[in-house]
Amino acid sequence: MAFKDSTPRFDIIDIDLIDPDSTHIRQNISEDTLKGLSNAVAKLGLIHPIVVRPAGNDRYTVLAGERRRRAALLAGETRVPVVVRDCSDDEALEVRVFENIGLGVRAALEPRDMANAVQRIAERFATPEEAAQYFGRAPTWLAQATAAANLSEKVSALLDSGKISSTSTAVQLEKLAKKNEAKAESLIEQIEQLPEGEKVSRKVVDNVLAEESGRPRKSDEPTAPAAPQRHAQTPADTQASVETTPPWEEVKQHDEPSPVADAAATRAKVNPGKIKLVAELLGLSEEDEETLLARLIDEYLALHKA
Repeated sequence: MAFKDSTPRFDIIDIDLIDPDSTHIRQNISEDTLKGLSNAVAKLGLIHPIVVRPAGNDRYTVLAGERRRRAALLAGETRVPVVVRDCSDDEALEVRVFENIGLGVRAALEPRDMANAVQRIAERFATPEEAAQYFGRAPTWLAQATAAANLSEKVSALLDSGKISSTSTAVQLEKLAKKNEAKAESLIEQIEQLPEGEKVSRKVVDNVLAEESGRPRKSDEPTAPAAPQRHAQTPADTQASVETTPPWEEVKQHDEPSPVADAAATRAKVNPGKIKLVAELLGLSEEDEETLLARLIDEYLALHKA
């Protein structure tokens, strides 16, 4: 019987009756992420049932939910909710592919929505350490996960208007404000004056933050020599230039890519097919490549700091 035409049957069964499928497309499962999922299962049980298909002799084979099965075992669960569906071997592969590329199944939360939700849960605990322990992560992860929930009104407005490229860029701008409020305010005012349709990339904000922290600027190309001056600059001229030149204009003066050119360079370096696939997995628009790359970096850092 075809998967589409089979009648789903919900049941709660012994987890020992469920076998993994040796041909399942998910062969590599991160132990770190599995521990996080197991921690959630131990507290709440399985939120989504494991989808299985009959294997004969009152046994079942995982159709979708191998990570959930393994996490439930790790959490010590003995009985788990399942949805039993009939399908052919060929359809089993299609079901797994379509579920995991996220075509209409589940979209990732927008970073600020996730940050607000995590913060609401964290507020139930006396300390950040206790909240982080509840999630099975390190306190550093909690700080990163909730950063987008604490954006200032001005930065939130810039993000909502599309003048900041991503939530991670907004978070970096808030970090700059903590280090140098005056410089952050100046940068915010310059961003507010951008023409409609233009936005500031994370690279621009990172460069300003790096300068404030005394670190080298992020640059893909060597800085070009300065153009000859037509007349000698006075100290006052130099100071005025530093204060009034927007960071994105400074980038152009040094022959480094503009935010738009930088995005184009990214598209040239990364396989478009891979970008589309990862975007679908994260629930992002495939055109929003900068946000996608920023999300991947944040997820990687959070994973390895946990």
